Amino acid sequence: MKNVTEIVEYCQELYDDLNFTAARKWKEAEEGRKVIGYMPVYVPREIIHAGGMLSLGVLGGGESLEVIHGDAYYQSYICRIPRSTIELAVTKRLDFVDGMLFPSICDVIRNLSGMWKLMMPDVYVRYFDVPQNFKDDVGGNYYAQELQELREGLEGVCGRKITDDDIRRSTAIYNENRRLVEQVYDFRAKTPWKAPSFEVYLLMRAGMVLPVEEHSQLIQDYLAAAEAEDRPMRDNCRVIVQGSFCEQPPLNLVKSIEMAGCYIVDDDYMLVTRWLMEDVPLEGDPINNLASSFLHQSIETAAKYEPDGSRKGQFLLDSVRTRAAEGVIFAAPSFCDPALLDRPMLVHRLNDNNVPNISFKYAENSGQMQPIREQAGTFADSIKLWSEA
Repeated sequence: MKNVTEIVEYCQELYDDLNFTAARKWKEAEEGRKVIGYMPVYVPREIIHAGGMLSLGVLGGGESLEVIHGDAYYQSYICRIPRSTIELAVTKRLDFVDGMLFPSICDVIRNLSGMWKLMMPDVYVRYFDVPQNFKDDVGGNYYAQELQELREGLEGVCGRKITDDDIRRSTAIYNENRRLVEQVYDFRAKTPWKAPSFEVYLLMRAGMVLPVEEHSQLIQDYLAAAEAEDRPMRDNCRVIVQGSFCEQPPLNLVKSIEMAGCYIVDDDYMLVTRWLMEDVPLEGDPINNLASSFLHQSIETAAKYEPDGSRKGQFLLDSVRTRAAEGVIFAAPSFCDPALLDRPMLVHRLNDNNVPNISFKYAENSGQMQPIREQAGTFADSIKLWSEA
């Protein structure tokens, strides 16, 4: 793949494929291969990879999946992602998955892990908890134990020991992937007309279903192709999209924001690819290194406890300044308690620093984008007027 169109079309095919054909083919290519699914926002994929298994990001059913059976399992006043994930399971779209990890996001995902155990008694299922205390001798020890238990559970799935050297090798591969992902985000922030956000979004979504090595190569191909592409620069305002870390927005929502006159220069889509902001050290105990990186080098999000309340929103404000953003769009799924409870504190921080912001809600199957496009367009116009004033 040498040009942007070919790369984006390939990523679009992966995005549209609710049967996870690429992951199925990977598993069928060699006898004994295993696939471990995981829900957003973060799991230590290094340990899955170290066991020779494929980590599969399960991000709900998206806008093209009609939820019929899933509605029978959950009440209507919660977000859509658990219902559409149940729909994927009931309709056998995930029947090839050998394990599922449900990270600590909210009560809904915790309950979904229990539902999965009832529905799939022969599949390895783990609710993956993370520390709420960020002291090394408290939260660090707890998290290292969680990682060790996960390691032992995954050994039972892959049928072999996952050695320290295995984890170190996989950590090096994921360090490289994270560096490449950050290069894409830096490239988009510097020249957003060369890397439209819907393309970047599709590129990151591809990393949810491909082996990490293939995804890293795909990123390199995209960066080279996008750099060479001659695209016009438009008079768009620069915004950050915040609040979409779990249930992912419809692709048309991303497109609509940009069509409304906004360049998205940062976002919190698929944080699993950016959760750790620095390379995980390769020397020493690999489990302790992963635990320490989580405590001290992880991104700030509503799904992670912030021990210093006085700093709430500072991470977002720093991103506004680093990415030279002119405003923030809060886009959260309906009924997403972490995002919606976090928003007032973030808005307060932005308002105190005179950063324009707006907010709206969506569902992964939202079809009508005109109101969102009009709201984003009005926001972009107001920013231009304020900046000129």
